[in-house]
Amino acid sequence: MQKLILKNKFSKSDYEIHSKFECGISLLGWEVKSLRAQNAKIENSFCYISKKMELWLNNLYIAQYMNVKGDSERSRKLLVHKSEILKIKNSLERLNLILIPTSMYWDNNKIKVEIALAKKLKKFDKRQKEKELEAKKKLKQFI
Repeated sequence: MQKLILKNKFSKSDYEIHSKFECGISLLGWEVKSLRAQNAKIENSFCYISKKMELWLNNLYIAQYMNVKGDSERSRKLLVHKSEILKIKNSLERLNLILIPTSMYWDNNKIKVEIALAKKLKKFDKRQKEKELEAKKKLKQFI
């Protein structure tokens, strides 16, 4: 059973999502306790692949738990198989996409991060998307 911790509320409105992946994350003890209390922000975070073929999550803000000294916005390693990293890297280069985290959740007492390959929408694309959604709503009202 999955219990949602965080959700990136801008992922659906600002990006066109192509595919999603589930991965683990390496955290310190105080970060887990702070996430259990849901003291974190995922809005401005992004992912990248390092030269060593490792997946990293940047700009994830996790608030300090009590008086523990630690960096609240450090880079955190995402735990993914090499074959999935290669798939992600190929699609990033081939389709000119970016990698964003969409949500964090508990899954069998482990914290998982859902990342997505996405394309940033321009302003006119957002407007067109909103018009299409409104048209669909009007059609549903008449039917």
